[in-house]
Amino acid sequence: MPIKNIFRSIIGLSALLLVQAPAFAATPPAAMVCESCHGTAGLGMPNLAPMLAGMDKDYLVEQINHFKNGNRKNPSMTSMVMTLPTQESVQQVAAFFASLPAPVISDVEKRGDHVIITDPARKLVYQGDWTRNIPACATCHGPSGLGVAHFPRLASQHADYISNQLTAWQSKQRSGDHNNVMATIAQQLTATEIQHLAQYFAAIK
Repeated sequence: MPIKNIFRSIIGLSALLLVQAPAFAATPPAAMVCESCHGTAGLGMPNLAPMLAGMDKDYLVEQINHFKNGNRKNPSMTSMVMTLPTQESVQQVAAFFASLPAPVISDVEKRGDHVIITDPARKLVYQGDWTRNIPACATCHGPSGLGVAHFPRLASQHADYISNQLTAWQSKQRSGDHNNVMATIAQQLTATEIQHLAQYFAAIK
């Protein structure tokens, strides 16, 4: 291929990529400190910070305020949220991360799609265990754990974060949900089930 045609191809490909590149909202000043752990795309990092991209804005506002009022206990986050002095700044941070695109799930599974489920973790997700009063996770967190309003997305979330949160619900290091639902459910789960559920949701891509 002549060299000028190669350059034309590169220029054309670059232009195409620019057109197709997602347009992220500009980071508000209040959210810049959050990006150091949660990333500029809000996807977080394993063993450091959870994915926030695409989470419901009101859910994020609620969680930031839980860190402020002590319903959620984490030394790093408790100090970080104190850099948000006003509810306006809390709203700005929440709106920014809610606007970022979360990973797209290509094969969404709903409750009832399969009657016979043998994998224990997947069975808890879609059928629960009523002998222990454990409802299906998908009842609140939606198909494939994509999240519904105040019930956060679990699909593609980092496994260590999910397992840590379920353990925090058990140990009362986390509270503040409506009617103490998650704490009640987490109390019924074994350590093995927590690990398997965390791995299951993290693997949903």
